[in-house]
Amino acid sequence: MARHLITSALPYINGIKHLGNMVGSMLPADVYSRYLRQRGHDVLYICATDEHGTPAELAAKEAGLSVAEFCAQAHDAQKAVYDGFALAFDYFGRSSSEQNVEITQHFARRLNENGFIEERAIRQVYSPTDGRFLPDRYVEGTCPHCGYDKARGDQCENCTRVLDPTDLIDPRSAISGSTDLEVRETKHLFLLQSKLQHEVEEWVSRHEAEWPQLASSIARKWLTEGLHDRAITRDLDWGVPVPADTWPELAAEGKVFYVWFDAPIEYIGATKEWSDLDPENRDWKSWWYEADSGDNPVRYTEFMAKDNVPFHTVMFPATELGVREPWKKVDYVKAFNWLTYYGGKFSTSQRRGVFTDQALDILPADYWRYFLIANAPESDDSSFTWEHFTATVNKDLADTLGNFVNRVLSFSKKRFGEEVPAGGEPGAAETKLGEEIARLLAEYEEQMEALQFRKAAAALRALWSAGNSYLEEKAPWLEIKTDQEAAALTLRTAMNLIHLYAVVSEPFIPATSAAMRQAFALENDTATWISPEAARALTAVPVGTPFTVPPVLFAKLTEDDLETYKERFGGEPAA
Repeated sequence: MARHLITSALPYINGIKHLGNMVGSMLPADVYSRYLRQRGHDVLYICATDEHGTPAELAAKEAGLSVAEFCAQAHDAQKAVYDGFALAFDYFGRSSSEQNVEITQHFARRLNENGFIEERAIRQVYSPTDGRFLPDRYVEGTCPHCGYDKARGDQCENCTRVLDPTDLIDPRSAISGSTDLEVRETKHLFLLQSKLQHEVEEWVSRHEAEWPQLASSIARKWLTEGLHDRAITRDLDWGVPVPADTWPELAAEGKVFYVWFDAPIEYIGATKEWSDLDPENRDWKSWWYEADSGDNPVRYTEFMAKDNVPFHTVMFPATELGVREPWKKVDYVKAFNWLTYYGGKFSTSQRRGVFTDQALDILPADYWRYFLIANAPESDDSSFTWEHFTATVNKDLADTLGNFVNRVLSFSKKRFGEEVPAGGEPGAAETKLGEEIARLLAEYEEQMEALQFRKAAAALRALWSAGNSYLEEKAPWLEIKTDQEAAALTLRTAMNLIHLYAVVSEPFIPATSAAMRQAFALENDTATWISPEAARALTAVPVGTPFTVPPVLFAKLTEDDLETYKERFGGEPAA
């Protein structure tokens, strides 16, 4: 089977992420990874916390911690949330790792040797009080456009206008608060992306037809506007150091590589972190270096929201091309639009919307996993509302799936005991059901292969609905009054549907799938997937198999729940 390398956009270190971040990268990557593993593919799903850059230093300062301490604690806090969402990373690393330092410095040296890095003098804000140059975000002041008095030197969060530190009124240092600021000349390294423009264009042209329109249009827009040379170093205390063997003067000044340069390299770095834990059995280079050669090449799929697309379709490929080494480049970019909260943006700084840790405090992960993927912002932005969430949970999860499982097992236990009943031979209704299940399962597979998550969720929902339709048609609660064998056949068939649902629903709702599967005491239940052909027979659970009735799989949400959630998180549309 094929080898699949999967990465999702690295979550930034400064705080727990909101639901929009989850559905725009990590969750769909997890769903796809789980599906591929079930189909027998060799899968490596890599992610990491993105720990460098100015916001990390500012967040650490606000928390009263060293940056290293802050990042270590924040990494663990984020990982705990992702574990709660059952994200099955093969490895969740850190961009501050030794491995990322090593590989980032290697990339920089190679780019320099190939003539794609240049040292340039620029003018930058300097704080005599702090004794250092201030990156854009270390300069605060009043926005000249809207008057917001906490605007930063790169952008005003209030009106979203892009700024330069020298645009600010009454600028001050974000470190000390000093207004004694100067503009001085300093040197930084620039990646000469303009020299790589044509190579990137040729590379994109070979792939963009396969990508979603969102990803290809963003990449093409950046290329049409032209690639500009960009600074890849900053004056920070925290980051990947500029190697002294190549740039001794800049290294002596404490320059570090900027986050946008080292963060994508961390995909490789995190894979090496994973490999270094078991070097005898794990080969990180086989996934990244000359990974397209041999009999079993790697297929690399990236998941990200649209704001990250330029970095992964243009800028990082430019870096990889400039290194002049056979590093693996992305094959497919699954880009997402925004998930909004009642039509407005989620905001980490303003704590607007539902954040992932809060979501897990309210309800188990499977409620969120299913809703988010079933409403993923693929073709356009989608809006989270508590009304929509409640309706989806109640209709799809509680009524369609949960109620089916509960009433089948409870009724069978009451009338036939705690083993799968025998019943008669399958008839026309069972043949019709088998054909319908095979058709819907093939549709589900097709949409999962195409990474069309909303359509895949619709096919999965249709599979669940088919069981309910069969149950309503056969009505075992009526059959048992006149023909116990017929009722037993209906229940046996429905139990086989429950087992099928347990297997094929696992990418979406893994905990619930495990509960459904564990309801049956099958001795040799090693199925990782059920093909449409096998599903047609509905005979995976033999007669006489002991079973138990699991607790309620999904509790219905009430009007009181809805009002409580809206009161806690806000429910009015954005102004």
